[in-house]
Amino acid sequence: MALSIGIVGLPNVGKSTLFNALTNNDILAANYPFATIEPNTGIVAVPDERLAQLGKLYNSNKLIPATVTFVDIAGLVAGASQGEGLGNKFLANIRQCDAIIHIVRAFNDPDVIHVSDKVSPRDDIDIINTELILADIQTIETRLPKVAKEAKAQPTARAHAKYLEDLLVHLKSGTPLSALTSLQTEYIADLHLLTAKPVIYVFNVDEATLLDEAKKAELNALVSPARTIFVCAKLEEELKGLTPEDAAELLESYGVKETGLMQLIRAAYDTLGLQSYLTAGVQEVRAWTIKKGATAPQAAGVIHGDFERGFIAAQVVEYHDLIAAGSEVAAKAAGKMRTEGKEYIMQPDDVVEFRFNVSK
Repeated sequence: MALSIGIVGLPNVGKSTLFNALTNNDILAANYPFATIEPNTGIVAVPDERLAQLGKLYNSNKLIPATVTFVDIAGLVAGASQGEGLGNKFLANIRQCDAIIHIVRAFNDPDVIHVSDKVSPRDDIDIINTELILADIQTIETRLPKVAKEAKAQPTARAHAKYLEDLLVHLKSGTPLSALTSLQTEYIADLHLLTAKPVIYVFNVDEATLLDEAKKAELNALVSPARTIFVCAKLEEELKGLTPEDAAELLESYGVKETGLMQLIRAAYDTLGLQSYLTAGVQEVRAWTIKKGATAPQAAGVIHGDFERGFIAAQVVEYHDLIAAGSEVAAKAAGKMRTEGKEYIMQPDDVVEFRFNVSK
Protein backbone atom coordinates (compact mmCIF):
# COMPACT_ATOMS: atom_id res chain seq x y z
CA MET A 1 0.00 0.00 0.00
CA ALA A 2 1.26 3.47 -0.87
CA LEU A 3 1.22 5.97 2.00
CA SER A 4 0.02 9.51 1.23
CA ILE A 5 0.00 12.51 3.57
CA GLY A 6 -1.64 15.90 3.06
CA ILE A 7 -0.03 19.06 4.40
CA VAL A 8 -2.28 21.84 5.73
CA GLY A 9 -1.74 25.09 7.59
CA LEU A 10 -2.18 28.83 7.38
CA PRO A 11 -0.23 30.80 4.77
CA ASN A 12 3.40 31.58 5.66
CA VAL A 13 3.79 28.93 8.35
CA GLY A 14 6.59 27.19 6.45
CA LYS A 15 4.54 24.56 4.61
CA SER A 16 6.25 24.96 1.27
CA THR A 17 9.70 25.37 2.84
CA LEU A 18 9.23 22.15 4.75
CA PHE A 19 7.77 20.41 1.69
CA ASN A 20 10.87 21.40 -0.27
CA ALA A 21 13.13 20.04 2.45
CA LEU A 22 11.21 16.78 2.79
CA THR A 23 11.01 16.10 -0.92
CA ASN A 24 14.28 17.77 -1.99
CA ASN A 25 12.15 19.90 -4.26
CA ASP A 26 12.27 23.56 -5.26
CA ILE A 27 8.70 24.82 -5.38
CA LEU A 28 7.96 28.48 -4.71
CA ALA A 29 8.25 29.32 -1.01
CA ALA A 30 7.53 33.04 -0.96
CA ASN A 31 6.92 35.52 1.85
CA TYR A 32 3.31 36.33 1.06
CA PRO A 33 -0.02 34.54 1.45
CA PHE A 34 -1.04 31.95 -1.14
CA ALA A 35 2.39 31.39 -2.66
CA THR A 36 1.14 27.86 -3.31
CA ILE A 37 -1.79 27.90 -5.75
CA GLU A 38 -1.84 24.48 -7.36
CA PRO A 39 -1.19 21.54 -5.03
CA ASN A 40 2.39 20.27 -5.01
CA THR A 41 3.05 16.56 -4.84
CA GLY A 42 6.32 14.89 -3.91
CA ILE A 43 7.04 11.17 -3.70
CA VAL A 44 9.76 10.36 -1.18
CA ALA A 45 11.62 7.11 -0.59
CA VAL A 46 11.41 5.83 2.97
CA PRO A 47 15.02 5.65 4.22
CA ASP A 48 15.77 2.00 4.92
CA GLU A 49 19.33 0.80 5.49
CA ARG A 50 18.20 -2.84 5.30
CA LEU A 51 17.78 -2.59 1.52
CA ALA A 52 21.45 -1.91 0.84
CA GLN A 53 22.53 -4.73 3.14
CA LEU A 54 20.22 -7.22 1.45
CA GLY A 55 21.24 -5.90 -1.96
CA LYS A 56 24.86 -6.81 -1.19
CA LEU A 57 23.90 -10.22 0.12
CA TYR A 58 21.83 -11.10 -2.97
CA ASN A 59 23.88 -9.04 -5.48
CA SER A 60 20.54 -7.53 -6.50
CA ASN A 61 19.96 -5.49 -9.64
CA LYS A 62 17.55 -3.02 -7.98
CA LEU A 63 16.70 -1.64 -4.55
CA ILE A 64 13.10 -0.43 -4.26
CA PRO A 65 12.16 1.34 -1.01
CA ALA A 66 8.68 1.98 0.29
CA THR A 67 7.44 5.47 -0.56
CA VAL A 68 5.46 8.30 0.99
CA THR A 69 3.57 10.85 -1.10
CA PHE A 70 3.34 14.36 0.35
CA VAL A 71 0.66 16.72 -0.97
CA ASP A 72 1.08 20.42 -0.14
CA ILE A 73 -2.02 22.56 -0.70
CA ALA A 74 -2.60 26.30 -0.56
CA GLY A 75 -2.69 27.85 2.90
CA LEU A 76 -6.12 28.07 4.48
CA VAL A 77 -7.43 31.17 6.26
CA ALA A 78 -10.38 31.87 8.54
CA GLY A 79 -13.52 31.83 6.42
CA ALA A 80 -12.05 29.55 3.75
CA SER A 81 -15.24 27.50 3.78
CA GLN A 82 -17.09 30.69 2.87
CA GLY A 83 -14.71 31.55 0.05
CA GLU A 84 -12.17 33.70 1.89
CA GLY A 85 -8.63 33.66 0.52
CA LEU A 86 -8.53 30.87 -2.02
CA GLY A 87 -11.46 29.14 -0.40
CA ASN A 88 -11.27 25.50 0.62
CA LYS A 89 -11.53 24.02 -2.87
CA PHE A 90 -7.98 22.71 -2.60
CA LEU A 91 -9.00 20.48 0.29
CA ALA A 92 -10.29 18.08 -2.36
CA ASN A 93 -6.66 17.36 -3.21
CA ILE A 94 -6.00 15.79 0.18
CA ARG A 95 -9.25 13.89 0.66
CA GLN A 96 -7.62 10.73 -0.65
CA CYS A 97 -4.66 11.05 1.75
CA ASP A 98 -4.22 8.60 4.62
CA ALA A 99 -3.26 11.23 7.19
CA ILE A 100 -2.85 14.98 7.58
CA ILE A 101 0.20 16.92 8.68
CA HIS A 102 -0.83 20.21 10.26
CA ILE A 103 2.06 22.66 10.10
CA VAL A 104 1.85 25.24 12.90
CA ARG A 105 4.04 28.32 13.01
CA ALA A 106 5.80 28.66 16.36
CA PHE A 107 8.64 31.00 15.43
CA ASN A 108 8.88 34.78 15.45
CA ASP A 109 10.40 36.52 12.44
CA PRO A 110 9.43 40.11 11.57
CA ASP A 111 10.57 39.48 8.02
CA VAL A 112 7.98 36.72 7.51
CA ILE A 113 4.48 38.15 7.65
CA HIS A 114 1.69 36.34 9.45
CA VAL A 115 -1.74 36.34 7.86
CA SER A 116 -3.26 37.41 11.21
CA ASP A 117 -0.43 39.85 12.05
CA LYS A 118 0.45 37.87 15.18
CA VAL A 119 2.04 34.52 15.95
CA SER A 120 -0.35 32.44 18.07
CA PRO A 121 -0.10 28.67 17.63
CA ARG A 122 -3.32 28.12 19.59
CA ASP A 123 -5.33 30.48 17.38
CA ASP A 124 -3.79 29.07 14.20
CA ILE A 125 -4.67 25.52 15.22
CA ASP A 126 -8.25 26.55 15.99
CA ILE A 127 -8.62 28.26 12.60
CA ILE A 128 -7.48 25.24 10.62
CA ASN A 129 -9.51 22.78 12.71
CA THR A 130 -12.60 24.94 12.26
CA GLU A 131 -12.16 25.04 8.49
CA LEU A 132 -11.69 21.28 8.28
CA ILE A 133 -14.81 20.77 10.42
CA LEU A 134 -16.82 23.15 8.24
CA ALA A 135 -15.64 21.33 5.12
CA ASP A 136 -16.85 18.02 6.58
CA ILE A 137 -20.19 19.57 7.53
CA GLN A 138 -20.64 20.64 3.91
CA THR A 139 -19.74 17.16 2.68
CA ILE A 140 -22.21 15.40 4.96
CA GLU A 141 -24.99 17.93 4.37
CA THR A 142 -24.57 17.39 0.63
CA ARG A 143 -24.82 13.60 0.99
CA LEU A 144 -27.55 13.43 3.66
CA PRO A 145 -30.60 14.29 1.46
CA LYS A 146 -29.76 11.40 -0.88
CA VAL A 147 -29.37 8.95 2.01
CA ALA A 148 -32.54 10.25 3.70
CA LYS A 149 -34.46 9.67 0.46
CA GLU A 150 -33.11 6.12 0.23
CA ALA A 151 -34.13 5.54 3.87
CA LYS A 152 -37.78 6.17 3.02
CA ALA A 153 -37.78 3.34 0.51
CA GLN A 154 -35.20 1.08 2.16
CA PRO A 155 -35.48 0.59 5.93
CA THR A 156 -31.90 -0.70 5.97
CA ALA A 157 -30.71 2.78 4.95
CA ARG A 158 -32.26 4.42 8.01
CA ALA A 159 -29.28 3.56 10.20
CA HIS A 160 -27.02 5.18 7.61
CA ALA A 161 -29.03 8.40 7.63
CA LYS A 162 -29.20 8.43 11.43
CA TYR A 163 -25.44 7.97 11.67
CA LEU A 164 -24.72 10.88 9.34
CA GLU A 165 -27.10 13.05 11.37
CA ASP A 166 -25.24 12.09 14.55
CA LEU A 167 -21.91 12.99 12.97
CA LEU A 168 -23.29 16.40 12.03
CA VAL A 169 -24.18 17.03 15.67
CA HIS A 170 -20.59 16.28 16.70
CA LEU A 171 -19.11 18.44 13.97
CA LYS A 172 -21.40 21.39 14.66
CA SER A 173 -20.37 21.24 18.31
CA GLY A 174 -16.77 21.71 17.16
CA THR A 175 -15.68 18.09 17.60
CA PRO A 176 -13.45 16.64 14.87
CA LEU A 177 -14.42 13.10 13.99
CA SER A 178 -10.96 11.80 14.92
CA ALA A 179 -11.85 12.62 18.54
CA LEU A 180 -14.66 10.06 18.56
CA THR A 181 -13.99 6.66 20.13
CA SER A 182 -14.83 4.82 16.91
CA LEU A 183 -16.24 5.45 13.46
CA GLN A 184 -18.53 3.26 11.37
CA THR A 185 -16.42 3.39 8.25
CA GLU A 186 -18.95 1.50 6.13
CA TYR A 187 -21.16 4.60 6.21
CA ILE A 188 -18.52 7.23 5.50
CA ALA A 189 -15.64 5.55 3.62
CA ASP A 190 -16.50 7.14 0.28
CA LEU A 191 -16.92 10.62 1.82
CA HIS A 192 -13.21 10.90 2.69
CA LEU A 193 -13.99 13.17 5.63
CA LEU A 194 -11.01 15.30 6.59
CA THR A 195 -11.47 15.38 10.36
CA ALA A 196 -11.77 11.59 10.41
CA LYS A 197 -8.16 11.31 9.30
CA PRO A 198 -5.31 11.00 11.81
CA VAL A 199 -3.51 14.31 12.34
CA ILE A 200 0.18 14.80 13.11
CA TYR A 201 1.00 18.29 14.35
CA VAL A 202 4.32 19.67 13.16
CA PHE A 203 5.44 22.78 15.02
CA ASN A 204 7.79 24.83 12.87
CA VAL A 205 10.12 26.35 15.45
CA ASP A 206 13.37 28.29 15.45
CA GLU A 207 16.72 26.72 16.29
CA ALA A 208 16.60 27.85 19.93
CA THR A 209 13.24 26.16 20.56
CA LEU A 210 14.63 22.84 19.37
CA LEU A 211 16.70 22.87 22.56
CA ASP A 212 13.96 24.31 24.81
CA GLU A 213 12.11 21.38 26.40
CA ALA A 214 9.81 23.64 28.42
CA LYS A 215 8.64 25.51 25.31
CA LYS A 216 8.10 22.27 23.43
CA ALA A 217 6.07 20.87 26.32
CA GLU A 218 3.91 24.00 26.24
CA LEU A 219 3.25 23.58 22.51
CA ASN A 220 2.61 19.86 22.88
CA ALA A 221 -0.08 20.57 25.48
CA LEU A 222 -2.05 22.51 22.87
CA VAL A 223 -2.83 19.37 20.87
CA SER A 224 -2.32 16.47 23.29
CA PRO A 225 -2.95 13.53 22.90
CA ALA A 226 -2.28 13.99 19.18
CA ARG A 227 1.18 13.14 17.86
CA THR A 228 3.54 16.12 17.71
CA ILE A 229 6.86 16.76 15.99
CA PHE A 230 9.15 19.77 16.32
CA VAL A 231 11.16 20.80 13.28
CA CYS A 232 12.94 23.89 12.12
CA ALA A 233 12.10 24.22 8.43
CA LYS A 234 15.04 26.56 7.95
CA LEU A 235 17.40 23.96 9.42
CA GLU A 236 15.82 21.16 7.36
CA GLU A 237 16.44 23.21 4.23
CA GLU A 238 20.11 23.56 5.18
CA LEU A 239 20.40 19.78 5.37
CA LYS A 240 19.43 19.29 1.73
CA GLY A 241 22.90 19.74 0.27
CA LEU A 242 24.88 18.02 3.02
CA THR A 243 26.36 14.56 3.14
CA PRO A 244 24.66 12.16 5.58
CA GLU A 245 27.62 12.53 7.95
CA ASP A 246 27.56 16.34 7.88
CA ALA A 247 23.76 16.38 8.22
CA ALA A 248 23.93 14.12 11.28
CA GLU A 249 26.58 16.35 12.84
CA LEU A 250 24.52 19.49 12.25
CA LEU A 251 21.38 17.89 13.70
CA GLU A 252 23.29 16.66 16.72
CA SER A 253 24.45 20.21 17.46
CA TYR A 254 20.76 21.08 17.97
CA GLY A 255 20.02 17.97 20.01
CA VAL A 256 18.08 16.35 17.16
CA LYS A 257 18.65 12.69 16.32
CA GLU A 258 16.74 12.40 13.04
CA THR A 259 15.79 14.55 10.08
CA GLY A 260 12.26 15.92 9.87
CA LEU A 261 11.55 13.41 7.10
CA MET A 262 12.45 10.42 9.27
CA GLN A 263 10.49 11.82 12.22
CA LEU A 264 7.42 12.30 10.03
CA ILE A 265 7.65 8.86 8.46
CA ARG A 266 8.00 7.20 11.87
CA ALA A 267 5.09 9.23 13.23
CA ALA A 268 2.92 8.41 10.21
CA TYR A 269 3.69 4.68 10.41
CA ASP A 270 2.96 4.65 14.16
CA THR A 271 -0.18 6.76 13.87
CA LEU A 272 -1.61 4.68 11.02
CA GLY A 273 -0.49 1.36 12.48
CA LEU A 274 1.82 0.49 9.59
CA GLN A 275 5.00 -1.54 9.21
CA SER A 276 7.07 -2.87 6.33
CA TYR A 277 8.38 -6.26 5.32
CA LEU A 278 10.96 -7.20 2.72
CA THR A 279 11.31 -9.37 -0.35
CA ALA A 280 14.76 -10.10 -1.69
CA GLY A 281 16.40 -11.76 -4.66
CA VAL A 282 18.78 -11.20 -7.54
CA GLN A 283 16.28 -9.11 -9.50
CA GLU A 284 15.35 -6.74 -6.68
CA VAL A 285 15.19 -6.07 -2.98
CA ARG A 286 11.99 -4.29 -2.01
CA ALA A 287 10.18 -2.93 1.04
CA TRP A 288 6.40 -3.30 1.20
CA THR A 289 4.10 -1.33 3.49
CA ILE A 290 1.33 -3.20 5.30
CA LYS A 291 -0.91 -2.79 8.33
CA LYS A 292 0.38 -4.08 11.66
CA GLY A 293 -1.35 -7.35 12.37
CA ALA A 294 -1.61 -8.28 8.69
CA THR A 295 -1.54 -12.00 7.94
CA ALA A 296 0.85 -13.54 5.43
CA PRO A 297 -1.86 -13.80 2.72
CA GLN A 298 -2.82 -10.13 3.25
CA ALA A 299 0.83 -9.11 2.97
CA ALA A 300 1.13 -11.15 -0.22
CA GLY A 301 -1.91 -9.31 -1.59
CA VAL A 302 -0.03 -6.02 -1.41
CA ILE A 303 2.28 -7.41 -4.08
CA HIS A 304 -0.52 -8.81 -6.24
CA GLY A 305 -4.07 -9.93 -5.64
CA ASP A 306 -3.28 -13.35 -7.12
CA PHE A 307 -0.67 -13.88 -4.41
CA GLU A 308 -3.35 -13.54 -1.74
CA ARG A 309 -6.03 -15.55 -3.56
CA GLY A 310 -3.68 -18.43 -4.34
CA PHE A 311 -1.60 -18.26 -1.16
CA ILE A 312 -0.02 -21.56 -0.17
CA ALA A 313 2.75 -20.65 2.27
CA ALA A 314 5.40 -18.07 3.12
CA GLN A 315 9.08 -18.81 3.53
CA VAL A 316 10.23 -16.40 6.23
CA VAL A 317 13.56 -15.42 7.75
CA GLU A 318 14.19 -12.54 10.15
CA TYR A 319 16.37 -9.84 8.56
CA HIS A 320 19.07 -9.78 11.26
CA ASP A 321 19.30 -13.58 11.25
CA LEU A 322 19.72 -13.57 7.47
CA ILE A 323 22.44 -10.90 7.55
CA ALA A 324 24.27 -12.72 10.34
CA ALA A 325 24.10 -16.00 8.42
CA GLY A 326 25.38 -14.43 5.23
CA SER A 327 23.10 -16.28 2.82
CA GLU A 328 19.75 -18.02 2.54
CA VAL A 329 21.49 -21.40 2.45
CA ALA A 330 23.37 -20.68 5.68
CA ALA A 331 20.24 -19.28 7.35
CA LYS A 332 18.31 -22.41 6.40
CA ALA A 333 21.12 -24.65 7.67
CA ALA A 334 21.07 -22.77 10.98
CA GLY A 335 17.34 -23.34 11.32
CA LYS A 336 16.54 -19.64 10.95
CA MET A 337 14.32 -20.02 7.89
CA ARG A 338 10.81 -21.34 8.41
CA THR A 339 7.60 -21.98 6.50
CA GLU A 340 4.49 -20.14 7.70
CA GLY A 341 0.84 -20.64 6.78
CA LYS A 342 -2.28 -18.52 6.37
CA GLU A 343 -2.59 -17.59 10.03
CA TYR A 344 0.91 -16.17 10.38
CA ILE A 345 1.05 -12.53 11.55
CA MET A 346 3.73 -10.58 9.71
CA GLN A 347 6.59 -9.00 11.66
CA PRO A 348 8.47 -5.77 10.70
CA ASP A 349 11.82 -7.43 9.89
CA ASP A 350 10.46 -10.40 7.97
CA VAL A 351 12.20 -11.24 4.69
CA VAL A 352 9.65 -13.29 2.79
CA GLU A 353 9.18 -15.40 -0.31
CA PHE A 354 5.54 -16.29 -1.01
CA ARG A 355 4.40 -19.50 -2.58
CA PHE A 356 1.07 -19.39 -4.36
CA ASN A 357 -0.97 -21.09 -7.04
CA VAL A 358 -3.85 -19.58 -8.97
CA SER A 359 -5.76 -22.01 -11.15
CA LYS A 360 -7.19 -20.52 -14.33
